[in-house]
Amino acid sequence: MSAKTLWALALVGLPGAVQAQTEISWWHAMTGANAEVVEKIASDFNASQGDYVVKPVFKGTYPETLNAGIAAFRAGQAPDIIQVFDVGTGVMMGAQGAIKPVAELLTENGATFDKSQYLPGIVAYYSNPEGEMLSFPYNSSSPILYYNKDIFQKAGLDVDNPPKTWDEVWAAARKIKESGAATCGYTSTWLTWIHTENFAAWNNTAWGTNENGLSGTPELKIDSEPFVRHFQALADLAKEGVFVYGGRTSEAKQNFTSGECGILTESSGGLGDIVKAGINYGIGQLPYDSAVEGAPQNTIPGGASLWVMGGKSDEVYKGVAAFFNYLSQTDVQQYLHEQSGYLPVTMAAYEASKSSGFYEKNPAREVPITQMMGKAPTENSKGVRAPNLPQIRDILNEEFEKMLAGQQDAATTMKAAVERGNAAIQEAAGG
Repeated sequence: MSAKTLWALALVGLPGAVQAQTEISWWHAMTGANAEVVEKIASDFNASQGDYVVKPVFKGTYPETLNAGIAAFRAGQAPDIIQVFDVGTGVMMGAQGAIKPVAELLTENGATFDKSQYLPGIVAYYSNPEGEMLSFPYNSSSPILYYNKDIFQKAGLDVDNPPKTWDEVWAAARKIKESGAATCGYTSTWLTWIHTENFAAWNNTAWGTNENGLSGTPELKIDSEPFVRHFQALADLAKEGVFVYGGRTSEAKQNFTSGECGILTESSGGLGDIVKAGINYGIGQLPYDSAVEGAPQNTIPGGASLWVMGGKSDEVYKGVAAFFNYLSQTDVQQYLHEQSGYLPVTMAAYEASKSSGFYEKNPAREVPITQMMGKAPTENSKGVRAPNLPQIRDILNEEFEKMLAGQQDAATTMKAAVERGNAAIQEAAGG
């Protein structure tokens, strides 16, 4: 059974047209090209039927959107759907009574819910320990490497062979800076997501205990030798002016699209803005640590999912089910994937892009999918979870910023991050 047919079952038993359209509020954090995709998907859904109107509302960055949702719920004014980034998953899971599990919502509205239609790594990340999917995976991504081919050519680097290991990235970045091809060799968005959480998974190295928090409250392990070595390399590059720090979330993308930096590690979902910038870019896999045996392993999904808030009317829930049915249609998922760079949520959409020849014409666009699906996940690479992961990221970012400002070395940085992070985790867990 196709994903489109399966999800069409979500509409079985729904009543016919109602007198007035039911409004569905959708708070999101998409900007630039990805915001345009949100508006088009909502507009197309609204035009496809006459019972419901989905109204997207931009609420700021991922952390700002999550905080706005929490405040709105406490005030009794929660939206119907809220987009929450991957690290907010643990926060939402702990909000019993505040959310309506997606699997439950769809089943109640007539669907025979089959999670095997989804990419396995995505399903696992947004499910509870019992395997029930709690949120709808809207924009899943994987971190990849982007590089400016014109800058590579000026620096005497191979434009058809992007660096595959971190040592190769460091060498290429230094050559870019030293040759004068660009003022900055390398920059990165999301140091926490890319350089700690995915660094751990991709190199099959523990981020924390208890399967990185998936089987119990974790204790951080990011003060181990691979992390210290990696962050000391970043600190050294920053001191040399080869690495430029853009900010805690996606700000560094501007350093790349402006032509300031020759290499960027960023979400696959950043593709739309890079295409719009009109630069001559290439894509490579996320670099791995060649000193770690068995690397690379598999990356873990980032991006965000759609959570349905609790306490809504039956009619709103029917509308949300209809919208998620629409979102799951193969052609919609294929559009989202090919336009934005995010991963297709369903296997059917992935196969559709394959059979259409999309990856033959754009071979690098399959990189984030093969990174995540290339190997079966280990205890170190299923994902990361903590009851207060957004707070943990803030703590880590504070320590990283001290390091990049030359105030402390990597060993001191990672030790402080672990000590402060573990104390915050224990406090959040009620310990």
